[in-house]
Amino acid sequence: MKKVAFLFPGQGSQEIGMTKAFYEHDEDVKALVDQAEETLQVPIKKLMFEGPAEELTKTEHAQPALLLSSLSALKVLEKEGVHPDMAAGHSLGEYSALVSAKALSPEDGLKLVQTRGRLMEKAYPAGKGSMAAVLGLDESTIQETITEISENGEVVDIANDNCPGQIVISGTKQGIDQAIDKLKENGAKRVLPLNVSGPFHSRLMEPASGELEAELNQVTIQNAIFPVYANVTASPVQDQTEIKNLLIKQLYSPVRFSETISNMLEQDVDAFVEVGNGKVLSGLVRKVKRRVKTFAVQDPDSMKAFLEWYKEDS
Repeated sequence: MKKVAFLFPGQGSQEIGMTKAFYEHDEDVKALVDQAEETLQVPIKKLMFEGPAEELTKTEHAQPALLLSSLSALKVLEKEGVHPDMAAGHSLGEYSALVSAKALSPEDGLKLVQTRGRLMEKAYPAGKGSMAAVLGLDESTIQETITEISENGEVVDIANDNCPGQIVISGTKQGIDQAIDKLKENGAKRVLPLNVSGPFHSRLMEPASGELEAELNQVTIQNAIFPVYANVTASPVQDQTEIKNLLIKQLYSPVRFSETISNMLEQDVDAFVEVGNGKVLSGLVRKVKRRVKTFAVQDPDSMKAFLEWYKEDS
């Protein structure tokens, strides 16, 4: 059997119409989405299928919507007999990966990411934090630049190491504005402000970690049935206690995605399968290693294309 790694997208991959095709074609997905509405106590189906975009994009809605989208695709994959050898997720996507590995139940996963979204929104005053993507500059130069800014009273941290040549920074609005100018002076090809509501994966998220820990203490976390590569360490984890501790740290630590993919590639993966909405992670994987096979499974057509490859000669 082919060796596949599942990847689960994070915030930013949401869009109106997500999961609708699976919902209309698969009774199990329909039941999953309908049950999620009861669990979340918000009209998540309407937000996913019809919007409006500004409501779907709110962190407390986008996070459960993306998890639900991933779980819907996962439901179909499991029925087709597709099981990964390992998994990883980008930020929020780590919760999807843990549900896929049976460390979290779908219901607990949905409640946790809804709460996580609310905690992230309120952890730092709206409009006072920001993030930006830095393109074409090495990590050491970025770190030197933002350390200088932080020493002058603003907070700026590396938030995501997405792939070679793409690093995201996070911090105070003034700090990010200063960093944009200085990083361009120091050789960045482009520095793009991101349309986000807060300084995610920075020290400024630490105030939310205690409340998140309290929420995690209320749910049952099991040992994962296969390795899930954690954002914080870029290494595989299966132990339930370690999973919980890493989820708390993940809130204010950088997402080491590029390193995660490099480590997974060492396990002789035949293909990476992005499970859920969008193709962002598939693109990042190919920037880590150009010739690796990737699939993005987000509707019946893309599912069919993946299954044809997966089941040939197996």
